[in-house]
Amino acid sequence: MKTDVFASRHIGIREDDLQHMLETVQVENLEQLIFETIPKDIRLKNPLQLDAPMSEHKFLAHIEELSKKNKVFRSYIGLGYHESLTPSVIKRNILENPGWYTAYTPYQAEIAQGRLEALINFQTVITDLTGMELANASLLDESTAAAEAMTMLLDLRTRDQKKNEVLKFFVSQEVLPQTLSLLQTRSTPLGIELVVGNHEEFEFGEDFYGALLQYPGKYGQFYDYTSFVSKAKAKDIKVAVAADILSLVSLTPPGEFGVDVVVGTTQRFGIPLGYGGPHAAFFATKEEYKRNIPGRIIGVTKDTDGKPALRMALQTREQHIKRDKATSNICTAQVLLAVMAGMYAVYHGPKGLQYIADKVHRTAVTLTDSLEKLGLYQTNTSYFDTITVKVDAKKVKPIAEKNEVNFLYIDEETVSIAVNEATSIKDLNQIISIFSEALDKENRVITELLQTSAISDEVRRTSPFLENKVFNSYHSETELMRYIKKLERKDLALNHSMISLGSCTMKLNAASEMLPLSQVNWGNIHPFVPIDQAEGYQIVLRELAKDLSTITGFADTSLQPNSGAQGEYAGLMVIRAYHESRGDSHRNICIIPASAHGTNPASAVMAGMRVVVTKTDGKGNIDVDDLEEKVAQHAENLAALMVTYPSTHGVFESSIQHITKLIHDNGGQVYMDGANMNAQVGLTNPAIIGADVCHLNLHKTFAIPHGGGGPGVGPICVAPQLVPFLPSNPIIKTGGEKAITGISAAPWGSSLACLISYGYIKMLGEHGLTRSTKIAILNANYIKSRLSGKFDVLYTGEQGRAAHEMIIDCRPFKQNGIEVTDIAKRLMDYGFHAPTVSFPVAGTVMIEPTESEGLSELDRFCDAMLSIRSEIDAVNADDVDNVLKNAPHTLEMVTTDDWNFPYTRQQAAFPLPYVSENKFWPAIRRVDDAYGDRNLICTCAPIEAYAEA
Repeated sequence: MKTDVFASRHIGIREDDLQHMLETVQVENLEQLIFETIPKDIRLKNPLQLDAPMSEHKFLAHIEELSKKNKVFRSYIGLGYHESLTPSVIKRNILENPGWYTAYTPYQAEIAQGRLEALINFQTVITDLTGMELANASLLDESTAAAEAMTMLLDLRTRDQKKNEVLKFFVSQEVLPQTLSLLQTRSTPLGIELVVGNHEEFEFGEDFYGALLQYPGKYGQFYDYTSFVSKAKAKDIKVAVAADILSLVSLTPPGEFGVDVVVGTTQRFGIPLGYGGPHAAFFATKEEYKRNIPGRIIGVTKDTDGKPALRMALQTREQHIKRDKATSNICTAQVLLAVMAGMYAVYHGPKGLQYIADKVHRTAVTLTDSLEKLGLYQTNTSYFDTITVKVDAKKVKPIAEKNEVNFLYIDEETVSIAVNEATSIKDLNQIISIFSEALDKENRVITELLQTSAISDEVRRTSPFLENKVFNSYHSETELMRYIKKLERKDLALNHSMISLGSCTMKLNAASEMLPLSQVNWGNIHPFVPIDQAEGYQIVLRELAKDLSTITGFADTSLQPNSGAQGEYAGLMVIRAYHESRGDSHRNICIIPASAHGTNPASAVMAGMRVVVTKTDGKGNIDVDDLEEKVAQHAENLAALMVTYPSTHGVFESSIQHITKLIHDNGGQVYMDGANMNAQVGLTNPAIIGADVCHLNLHKTFAIPHGGGGPGVGPICVAPQLVPFLPSNPIIKTGGEKAITGISAAPWGSSLACLISYGYIKMLGEHGLTRSTKIAILNANYIKSRLSGKFDVLYTGEQGRAAHEMIIDCRPFKQNGIEVTDIAKRLMDYGFHAPTVSFPVAGTVMIEPTESEGLSELDRFCDAMLSIRSEIDAVNADDVDNVLKNAPHTLEMVTTDDWNFPYTRQQAAFPLPYVSENKFWPAIRRVDDAYGDRNLICTCAPIEAYAEA
């Protein structure tokens, strides 16, 4: 074994195991399997042109050298991003802990109680600080959250407003520029008319349905919005506020002056800047809007024993299940970052947060006092942490940069300074000295912060917050470390066993890929610093974009979208812009197969397109006859086809090139959903099949961890004709010559997470990437062969092969009284997370083992499935008290003195010998989803009350 070859560590199958697996699959060699799986006419003719692979040691040295090319200045730029201090106990035990970052989205609540508790803590922080009734479990970034508020309020218009087609939305001129850009992107295809203006002078007409305010404003001034909100309410106009989370410790929460939605980012709650992300945004609203809120909500329910349990609540947790009726395509959260932000609040508690907020504000007050003593005029009359001074910016800037300091230069005579949690008295003196030098005045040194405040009593917060026990219990490192560990033990993640989720590609997130995320030279770069200060980042981002373009066969890549669904939307908006540039703005029909992800039709509707659904045939492929009929019917207005390849059914459709040619011949563009790219890399690509744009889930194919439901990154790769339209940013230039407006807040989206995929590609190289794809396909077909005869595979390719995943049909077991959910819950007793349940076909599971799993783990999983199959055979529809229906079995249940089940404790908890070697105990029994939806509780406080009851 070559110990310096990363591929041998990433790929789980050992050479000694290969022959056995090939014999099981009934092929002579790996090439024969690939030949039988992927149609010959779409196979790559030549190897990928990528750099030679690096060893892990060489990569870590390389990434360290690149980090030194970043200039870590003290950045006081603000605009929604502030340096924050990540407590080491959180960095060490969450950010750097695979028990947290390798977990999957908490669909299986019984083995995700730790993450769910951490997320309900987060929701409680948000509801308490915003003064709202309900919060979701996070969104992608502040600007995305603001755009979601705009569209949610559109959906919530009164009956008369809808009847009269009221489409105007007021945006305060105080709103962050990146948010305005995103609002422009989202509003245009929906016909929303943005009206930007001064909220103090603006008068609403009957033609407005909503408004967005910034609190405090983009340059630090904050206002009392009470009268504005009252005037809006008088005309049935709903109001959203984008608020700074730390300032809400000191300022009146927006919920108390009657707003409908509050959004923002929790980045300054201990999350690294990371050159723009990933960060957890928040979205809070009124309980009456619970059916409209985008994203996921964590709620309280009970389990089979009637004990409190947590789970994702309501159908709103995935609004895209509404498909073309959805108002949002949000299908992810920033769970890992939300967990960190929530733990920041747990660790500091209300008194700690108050101390931090007071210190930040006093720093800003002290700075104002010192600069005014130098003769400068501070324009903000009310402020929290950001001041704006009138000065000759041309004199200040070179001195600041010489001292490695970044300010925000609004214009030639206005400089904005946003202080933060990390700003010390030494930093304050450095700022003062810069202005002293620029003014050629004697420098005045300060030794302590002033005790005065610039927050008037009218807007000062008086309501308490974070009174729950969890926020007042874990303030020593020992206490928090143990609390984090207690939660971690309730969650099954990849550090325990394989998570074989079809379409979700839960592969190894290698330590060498993850280590750079903790380095200050990568973590502490503001997204709006001058480009020359982020040379290391620029090299990584350029190289990653180039490599992804090579892998997909496309001309260029935008890394800006920070989720797969956002990538879908970006790709469709680029297609829309392309058609408009050719005078084809009438092209608005998007054809989508019935088997597509729910985000596909939701994204198309958001992009202003009309969805036309095509059928799938009996083999799960696109029904070409039906497609041809739909294309002919809509040829004049055809904008795009959205296709997943290999299909959502885990099959390489041989007709794909015919399908894409049909679309092109009729004036449309082809969008390929990259969810299944793990079956393509190095063997075929989207360009060969005839696609024009695809998104890539970096948290699937390219090794970014799922983090319990995010972060994700969803870059889009495009053909030459679409390159000019790649998305821009209003502050830092990105995108093409005819760029669409922003898709996410930061110029390159979640740049910090991109380091992971960069490392993945650089360490694997062409051979390792291609080998990974082949082994992923082998592993899937090995499982298929082992389960053959006991489980039916719903769809296969023309030669009977699965791609990298397969769908197992569990519907026949209904005759035994067993549902697919029972199998999913029983797998927990065997130490496994269930595969994807009932997607894309109800009553099935979709299995994807990935290339990272070894033969012994594949065999353990197959043994578990075969054992469950024998358990199914042993029961009938009238036998409801059986080992499957009662699954999962908890430690408390198995150790109780009272055991009244018709099977043994050993059968319940240790059904196979391997289980006893490494037993994972589900924290709760099966959850009651319906009860939780009928009794919606989404914050900490009622949990304790519920437990006492």
